[in-house]
Amino acid sequence: MTTDLIRRSVIAGTGSALPPRRVTNAELAERVDTTHEWIVERTGIEARHIAADGETTATLATEAARKALADAGVEAQQVGLIVLATATPDQTFPASATRVQTMLGINDCIAFDVAAVCTGFLYALSVADNMIKGGMADYALVIGSETFSRILDWEDRTTCVLFGDGAGAILLKAEQTRDQGVLATRLHADGRHNDLLYVDGGVSTTGTVGKLRMKGKEVFRHAVVNLADVLNEVLVASGHEASEVDWVVPHQANKRILDATAKKLGLAPERVIVTVDQHANTSAASVPLALDTAIRDGRIKRGDLLVLEAMGGGFTWGAAAVRY
Repeated sequence: MTTDLIRRSVIAGTGSALPPRRVTNAELAERVDTTHEWIVERTGIEARHIAADGETTATLATEAARKALADAGVEAQQVGLIVLATATPDQTFPASATRVQTMLGINDCIAFDVAAVCTGFLYALSVADNMIKGGMADYALVIGSETFSRILDWEDRTTCVLFGDGAGAILLKAEQTRDQGVLATRLHADGRHNDLLYVDGGVSTTGTVGKLRMKGKEVFRHAVVNLADVLNEVLVASGHEASEVDWVVPHQANKRILDATAKKLGLAPERVIVTVDQHANTSAASVPLALDTAIRDGRIKRGDLLVLEAMGGGFTWGAAAVRY
């Protein structure tokens, strides 16, 4: 722990957004060859939210951002930076972050998207944190937002049951502090594993959006090892130990991955925030959604030491140590 005051990125507010339409496993079982029991046993998922016509990645992101601003008591015009993590943008270009900017009524600020799939929020957080530390902005909205339902193959029961739509946002504020805010981030990527989790379309290859494809067993194996490693790495970088962590806020991909990662680190399952049962895997939105949920229900309190982690297609993976 440093004894000197330094410019850090402190979480001033959080917010989230879920489409009103909630789809249970039982409803999915009427559409594809699956059962509620099969899905719960393998993933822990009981329900997910699916975007309706007119609900997009940008509209969900904007709703989450507005809630984060209200939570912090900050006006939109004070925001100097918007970093939106998504694998499902509204358009090929421009960035969905600029749509959010416009809907928030901000005439001029830095705004761009980050594409790192499920690790996108961690990548966006690291980018925004370093830009704040470098003096590029005093307030930054970091958002994860997805409409994964638009790239699912609804005939593939092994993937369509896993994902949902939603958005989560945090407002970062520059403050001179010792041990509050973003303490450390660590990011990784290994493109050799492209064929284990990918979308089979793209502008430059097929001229189509494509559908999600995944080899679940292989992804699971890599996830447990990579997440445990990067969590240890970010704790060392922040000068803390696993025993000091109040809450782990993980990417919500699969309950079995969450349990296995916690066990590998020697962390009690009670210290892991779990929302995958109600939200399913919302990709880049899952970490900020889980964070906002646990802050609003009172589990996460000011002063708590958090570690955030995620792994996604690429593979990409990363973690952050944050004093809330």
